[in-house]
Amino acid sequence: MSQRLLFPDHHAAADALTFASRAARLGDGAVRLRAADGVLAMTSAPFAPRGLLDSTPTVLGLRVLRVDAELVCDLVVEASELVAAPDDGRAVVLPETGLAPPWAGVSPPRGGWSEDGAVAASVLATRAQWGIAAVAEAMPQDPGEDIVRTIRASVWGVPDDALGGLPLGVAFAAFGLGFIAGDEQAQRRTAGAWTRLTLARGHVLVRGPVRTGLTPVRTTGTPR
Repeated sequence: MSQRLLFPDHHAAADALTFASRAARLGDGAVRLRAADGVLAMTSAPFAPRGLLDSTPTVLGLRVLRVDAELVCDLVVEASELVAAPDDGRAVVLPETGLAPPWAGVSPPRGGWSEDGAVAASVLATRAQWGIAAVAEAMPQDPGEDIVRTIRASVWGVPDDALGGLPLGVAFAAFGLGFIAGDEQAQRRTAGAWTRLTLARGHVLVRGPVRTGLTPVRTTGTPR
């Protein structure tokens, strides 16, 4: 019998599958599943470097859900291969094989976070849409994988004043994973080399040197 994730109800199971479907379209399409004490942390990497010369920042998306209290696991799987159990609406079936992407070996700290301001969800949405347009405009016809990665890194890896110095890819991760909904403030916290933005629907984490302690500026620039 295939291994399963068992949730409190079908709504939670559907929530997990929704996150997985969005994660499947971003980054390498993998999702890390860590469960203990009745809590499941689902993590994806919309952005992660693929080599020493790759300037792409590590940007993770995190969704936390309640799960069977007896479940203990830490594995990475193809997000697209998580499926609803046909005989139980509360269960999600796991794929039979796992993955080992480099980003999964770099975990954000679980404690020691300090408050460092906030960013409006509306600013995240605006900057994500700006970046999407900028990438599309810069992309040549029939680009190879190396060109695609170079262009994406040149847009999404740049510190953005509207985000208080965080890479623009943070906004794209929040937007692409469906974390932006309504008028709220994403609370910003830092711990060591990590910065975390917390929204009602999930968290976005970025690793690396970023400018801190800045007041986000509402910019509405257009790609040139």
